[in-house]
Amino acid sequence: MKGSRYLLPFGFAVLLAACAPTQTSRSSGQALDDASITARVKTEIAQSESVGQAMKVNVDTYRGVVSLSGFVDNQKQASDAVKAAKQVAGVEKVINNLEVKPRESSGR
Repeated sequence: MKGSRYLLPFGFAVLLAACAPTQTSRSSGQALDDASITARVKTEIAQSESVGQAMKVNVDTYRGVVSLSGFVDNQKQASDAVKAAKQVAGVEKVINNLEVKPRESSGR
């Protein structure tokens, strides 16, 4: 019986340790921070004059590192999207995976 009084605190400590973030995971607070950063980056890109159609730019955030992907019309839009993302508080780094849409040939 004496050992059972230590069982509950030990079990609680194990559960707390299991919920702690590791090198490859993030805590609930970090996930919320990343979601907030993603929303602010999307807003900043949408307000950028040259990017315009922000719906074509995908934004993912993991531990403050923002990854931009999708298609833009030209290189200036890609640079402006990266610049807009870097201006958001909490952004540690921006990874640019944006691609410039190929121009359609008008000759048939």
